[in-house]
Amino acid sequence: MSKKNNNHISYYKNKNILITGGVGYLGASIINALSHISCKITVLDIRDNVLKLVDGQVADILLKQGDIKNKDVWLEYLKGIDIVFHFAAQTSSYIANENPAKDLEINLLPAVSLIETCYKNKLRPDIIFAGTVTEAGLTDILPVSEAFKDQPVTVYDINKLAAEKYIQYYSNQMGGRSVVLRLANVYGPGPASSSADRGILNLMIRKALKGEDLTIYGEGNFIRDYVYIDDVIKAFLIAGANMNGVKGNYYVIGSRIGHSIKDMVHAVKVEVGRRTGKEVKISHIQAPDNFSPIESRNFIANTTVFTNITGWVADVSLREGINMTIDFFLKEART
Repeated sequence: MSKKNNNHISYYKNKNILITGGVGYLGASIINALSHISCKITVLDIRDNVLKLVDGQVADILLKQGDIKNKDVWLEYLKGIDIVFHFAAQTSSYIANENPAKDLEINLLPAVSLIETCYKNKLRPDIIFAGTVTEAGLTDILPVSEAFKDQPVTVYDINKLAAEKYIQYYSNQMGGRSVVLRLANVYGPGPASSSADRGILNLMIRKALKGEDLTIYGEGNFIRDYVYIDDVIKAFLIAGANMNGVKGNYYVIGSRIGHSIKDMVHAVKVEVGRRTGKEVKISHIQAPDNFSPIESRNFIANTTVFTNITGWVADVSLREGINMTIDFFLKEART
């Protein structure tokens, strides 16, 4: 790790931080990472959930229920904020395709309201936005860098890309600072995804621990880049701490290593079997009729640009990550 990254946690000391979607997977993980330093975190989420307190918590954490589709929410919570982690989103491409207007209301218009509120009220917090590598579309030329031409093939990715452009506009035209991290397939400890088509690796681990069969659509030969949650959270925090170097752009975030879907599922079977003695079966089934075209892609991240600017690299291998996730779920089952 580059020396410029050693202080990426301490950068957030005494900062006022707003996290939208704060009780979700990314939000809860950011909170956990920052909980041991002196900062103020406002957690904004439409769900009325209670965050689990972290042992040794130092941060002042405020949980607020609110809907980012309501423009007034932004003005209420942006005042005095230094950094915004904008994670609140609808994350299913299937739901987006079924109801494009609703997806636009959740995934695009709040980003517009965010920067509009900043503009009208002369507020300029740093904005860190979670994008997705699927915004690029079908990526058969590997690995994929920021040079790849975006050709989104789902409504979800169209709206995410449009929101990303507004976030970049904030930095490039409004005098603010912002950065977008496009994430590959994130997995690891944390709350379960609210979308059935997200968090597939975690879902496979949960099913295997219950002794359930694991299913693969077709042959399972499509390549994915599985990146562990701790590496992703480190990338977000490092991006925020190096905002002058990364502002105004998006960056591809992944492990830089590709695994076929069937190899991933087999690794889950082997590790769960080794750890628990359970014999898990794998079956190949036909894909459903509404199978999204984005599922028929191959992807490996080229993170060279982000690494050269910040020194960040993903450290956790797939097998290590699977085992740490098994540890988490086994512990969760005992509590």
